[in-house]
Amino acid sequence: MSVRDVRPRTQNETPAAATVPGGNPALLGLPALLSGGVTLGLWLVGYLDTATLPGGMIPAVTVSSGLFLLVACIWGVRVGQGALAGIFGTFSAFWLSFGFLVLGAINGWFGISTAPSLRTEQLQNVAATFVLSWLIVFATLTVATLRLPLAYTSGFAVVCTTLALVLGFVVNGNELFATLGGITTFVFCAIYAYIFVDAMTQELGGDAMPMGDPIQQ
Repeated sequence: MSVRDVRPRTQNETPAAATVPGGNPALLGLPALLSGGVTLGLWLVGYLDTATLPGGMIPAVTVSSGLFLLVACIWGVRVGQGALAGIFGTFSAFWLSFGFLVLGAINGWFGISTAPSLRTEQLQNVAATFVLSWLIVFATLTVATLRLPLAYTSGFAVVCTTLALVLGFVVNGNELFATLGGITTFVFCAIYAYIFVDAMTQELGGDAMPMGDPIQQ
């Protein structure tokens, strides 16, 4: 209890209205996520040649997706949307760490050997560990959010599928896994684009779009 709590009030005194920040963090978080997702998909299907420009993904995945998803996460905290903040924060951590991994790999920050054969093996081990750890994280996130509408759960499930395919590509070097991973990347981007359009439509006074019933009631 503070001094203000015990201070006597006059008859004309009215309590001050609390200023509560508003808005929908998804209006920033979803398009930020899409820029990194589309870039990753273009790389996986071979459109973005990272063999000659290995850092070509860094601006989209680190700055656009990683940084602005972090902003959306903070926004979610400020408006009291803890679950949304947690989701955006998780995606932000993924994109920031992915961008840092690519940046470190091309600049030799991790003590990776300069010998071609050993360097390839070390990069493969680092990438496989990274993808596997995030596959586990997103699988856990999928299970933890089964009470959300089906569109969200479907998006998380396709993200897990993408990571599993990328893991297969990293471990086996089979380009088919990369191509399929690129396709599934575009699929979850389409799902999140649909959710973004719904959020923007409601923000502008339109009706909500169908999202599907939650798997877990």
